[in-house]
Amino acid sequence: MTFKPYQSVHVDLEPRSYDILVGSGLLADAGGHLQPLLKRPRTVVVTDRHVADLHLKTLEKSLEDTNISYHTIVLEPGEQTKTFAQLEALLETLLKTGVERDDTIIAFGGGVIGDLTGFAAAILRRGIHFAQIPTTLLAQVDSSVGGKTGINTKQGKNLVGAFHQPRIVISDTDLLATLPARELAAGYAEIVKCALIQDKAFFEWLEGNGAQILSGNADKRIYAVVKSCRAKAAIVAEDERESGKRAVLNLGHTFGHALEAATGYSDRLVHGEAVSIGLCLAFALSQELGLCPEEDAARVKHHLTNMQMLTSISDIPGNLVGTDELLRHMAQDKKVVDGQTILVLARGIGQAVIKRDISRQTLETFLQRMGPKT
Repeated sequence: MTFKPYQSVHVDLEPRSYDILVGSGLLADAGGHLQPLLKRPRTVVVTDRHVADLHLKTLEKSLEDTNISYHTIVLEPGEQTKTFAQLEALLETLLKTGVERDDTIIAFGGGVIGDLTGFAAAILRRGIHFAQIPTTLLAQVDSSVGGKTGINTKQGKNLVGAFHQPRIVISDTDLLATLPARELAAGYAEIVKCALIQDKAFFEWLEGNGAQILSGNADKRIYAVVKSCRAKAAIVAEDERESGKRAVLNLGHTFGHALEAATGYSDRLVHGEAVSIGLCLAFALSQELGLCPEEDAARVKHHLTNMQMLTSISDIPGNLVGTDELLRHMAQDKKVVDGQTILVLARGIGQAVIKRDISRQTLETFLQRMGPKT
């Protein structure tokens, strides 16, 4: 079988290693890429209604052309699908298909489908192989890579889950053409995050090329996805289970997750928008603490503003909860140790740092100044 051209990023985790394939037109070749990895040619595809309407026929044809049998499960789109109730329903449906431990589950969608399906695969029959075919920019550059799976609870985002690595990630950048502008921007926030962590040169490249990524330049989209995946793969290979350095990948996320929880995981604020605000808050706090030069914090906010992204709490539509509730959500963050919130801040662009000594009073004063209504 002749495959369309693609670039490959290897995630080196010894027996759990896998490749991320990035390129144009990969969905039509998905069956051929999956086939050598399957213990037996039987899969279950989990997707959402929006993705199914746009792209499911292409994937199903690819599976049929390579003699891979499949069941398809279509869920409702949106963050509200990442719940205990939806997880239970998905597990029951998977079991009704007769899925066995030697089968493979395919997560075909954005971050919600990837997180939920990956978690179901991790716990069903004590672990079933799964593959990621991410359909959003956010999922292609972030959530499909690294094996984090999970669901949300009332207490916070992704507080229940497991590390479960996929067998392969197939990122067809052509699928991004069907995304609404808001979803593209949400994914772009994660690309910026990768640059801000440890690659100032990449951030400088984004300042000159970011608009073309969002407007549809195919080559620059592929470059940005590959660059982001390589950066994340290197960190994950060093610290798979987030016991140390991997925590830097949460730059902007402690603030962002608290804002998502405070807005009820609703359409008022999608994940990437929360990350964009969180990045600006992280750099603003870093500046206030004397870690980061003022010009770097201003440069980050300027770029995100130029890309027409949310950069402050006041940009979120509707009424916000008060500082106390934001702090309560931050206290539920997965990185809390002995009651102390661990924040990822920055010494400058491309220089993320993990801080364990930020007091609640410092955070409270900072958040009050940043604008949540009380």
